[in-house]
Amino acid sequence: MNQSEPAATRRLRPPGLILLLAEARSILEFNASLLLSPLLMRAPKGDGHPVLALPGFLASDLSMAPMRRYLKQLGYDAYAWNMGRNFGDITSRRNALKKLLTDIHEATGRKVSIVGWSLGGVYARDLALQLPDMVRSVITLGSPFAGDVRATNATRLYEALSGETVEDNSELTKAIGGDLPVPTTSIYSRTDGIVNWQTSLLRPSDTAENIEVRLASHIGLGVNAAALWAVADRLAQAEGEFKQFDRSGPFAIAYGPPENAQSDRGPEQARV
Repeated sequence: MNQSEPAATRRLRPPGLILLLAEARSILEFNASLLLSPLLMRAPKGDGHPVLALPGFLASDLSMAPMRRYLKQLGYDAYAWNMGRNFGDITSRRNALKKLLTDIHEATGRKVSIVGWSLGGVYARDLALQLPDMVRSVITLGSPFAGDVRATNATRLYEALSGETVEDNSELTKAIGGDLPVPTTSIYSRTDGIVNWQTSLLRPSDTAENIEVRLASHIGLGVNAAALWAVADRLAQAEGEFKQFDRSGPFAIAYGPPENAQSDRGPEQARV
């Protein structure tokens, strides 16, 4: 696959049965993050800006509680979405999510970073397109937004529960899969058992990057220690600045190699 494109336009397959069954290892990822909590607290401290955490399909705020707690400990003002369980339907959620983001922005007087897990990341990218002046950065975790977004093991269930097909609103889907006007990071795993990892690839640029977390599961990605470190590191960047992720930290062995960003700036920091 050409890494200059988010994902190939050809049909992709959902992850196979072995990877799907291996999602059970997510409990091990959660336990490992608890054991590694002293190391995780060595991540760069936050500047107090608001961070909105959006859960994945069929998940609730409970799934994002460990991440919100971690971010609060680092000094961020972490917010839940408070909309119950996420049963999908992007179009029906748009107004409520826009109001939520607007309320947080007005209450804090600061731009909001958005961290979205799986489907929550699709919502996050849509919010950044609609209200870019209120969004500081977007970080997605195993989110299927690029190329053949049907290539997941949750597509049929999503369509049954949400009442919409993945092909609905093709223009919106195409926009969400394109470049965003804010700094963007996609964290993914090639061993994701729910989402084909190629649908999580964005086009690298001065202000956009992909971070592979090796051997992570989809269900465990939001509590995976290496993923949590990467989220904290990305959020710690100064507003209006972006630098590619440094993989030399304490979880270096857990990250895949960086891709070649489409930039002529070299290693210097980009201003946005």
